[in-house]
Amino acid sequence: MAKTKIVFVCRSCGNESPKWLGKCPSCGEWNTYIEETVFKTSAVVTSFQGSNSAPVRLREINPEAQPRLDTQTGELNRVLGGGLVRGSVVLIGGEPGIGKSTLALQVALAMDKYKVLYISGEESAQQIRMRADRIGRTNENCFVLSEISLQVIFSHLQQAKPDILIVDSIQTLQDESLESSPGSISQIRECAGKLMKFAKETSTPVFLIGHITKDGTLAGPKILEHIVDTVLLFEGDQHYLYRILRATKNRFGATAELGIFEMQDNGLKEVSNPSEVLINKNNEGLSGITTAATIDGIRPFLIEVQALVSTAAYGTPQRISTGYDVRRLNMLLAVLERRAGFKLATRDVFLNLAGGLRVTDPALDLAVIGAVLSSGVDKPVTKKLCLSAEVGLSGEIRPVNRIDTRIREAGRLGFTGIMISGAYEKVNIPANDTIKVIKVNRVEEAVRRLFGKE
Repeated sequence: MAKTKIVFVCRSCGNESPKWLGKCPSCGEWNTYIEETVFKTSAVVTSFQGSNSAPVRLREINPEAQPRLDTQTGELNRVLGGGLVRGSVVLIGGEPGIGKSTLALQVALAMDKYKVLYISGEESAQQIRMRADRIGRTNENCFVLSEISLQVIFSHLQQAKPDILIVDSIQTLQDESLESSPGSISQIRECAGKLMKFAKETSTPVFLIGHITKDGTLAGPKILEHIVDTVLLFEGDQHYLYRILRATKNRFGATAELGIFEMQDNGLKEVSNPSEVLINKNNEGLSGITTAATIDGIRPFLIEVQALVSTAAYGTPQRISTGYDVRRLNMLLAVLERRAGFKLATRDVFLNLAGGLRVTDPALDLAVIGAVLSSGVDKPVTKKLCLSAEVGLSGEIRPVNRIDTRIREAGRLGFTGIMISGAYEKVNIPANDTIKVIKVNRVEEAVRRLFGKE
């Protein structure tokens, strides 16, 4: 007979306990245990192609790279490591409305050489058709199924035998052998595990779309991220146009790559050259604007840093930052006041990175200081000059990694000068580049070079 039991499961890590606990012994989080009713039946082994596994000597395994499928989306191919691997499970997470379903549907419509089954537990078939009409593409090999029952989905999979499977989303699926509701930890764990088994046994790539919590982490048990082969996070501010697709786990490629998209009325457009769209070419003569040569992952791009310094209207000066860590901004302002003699005790400071992107590269430090000083003294920084260096607490200008790549990117976009740390003994500049490298060692020296005489 079927047995019913009650367990308590940690929302953060998925650890189970027969009783409620205030603190999880596995991850150390407080008040994360929730009660779940598990409906246990006799174990049923589901196999899609039969099991003929056997141990193989390591030296007998073919080391050649697995063939990849072209998703017809260059930015997605870049993040995946060159394309979609057969039998892989890819989890895409992001905030509501960020564009996860749009990206998945665009991939389904673009890969017209393969049979794609798009399963949606959140939207009806009519809603998906409306989104496809908005995107403006069609695919005769794309099939849509609105269903949440995992057993019904598997029956359709055995009949349809798709080349690619897309599930939107994993939180809506329900395994009828469990009594808990969709979205619970046990349901997510079981559904993801069975979909992973289907992918490996049939060599079918599977895209899973997942929700995130209010603190930005993927919803569900932590084991969900361990099960899948690749975890992609879709980031960006809904009030801005640009979105970043970043890999936090990738068993078939590097996690240092990222893809950039622009949200438009007809879907997501790839941004192959982000530097050109993140830099305003009409900022000549405007104070408080500098350009930073930064690297996110292994991809170099230039971004515009905007600052506004004004007299504080209230007793306590404001420090507001968009796209940049406000704590690091406060540290740089303290360095400016202590090392450069720039008084900010009664001044409001507002900082913004163009495009709504969030960048954590320490090479932005010098550009942030340059923008704040430019706004404070109301003098513009030369438009053809970019900056790339870290600033220490003692006011020293510190080197950053891959400076040659940053210089080449600045030269490619027509910049005639770049200010870097003086700690580099040798900087390789291509022979055809006319960019001038300006080396500085201290904040005071950088201030003189930016606003004083050489």
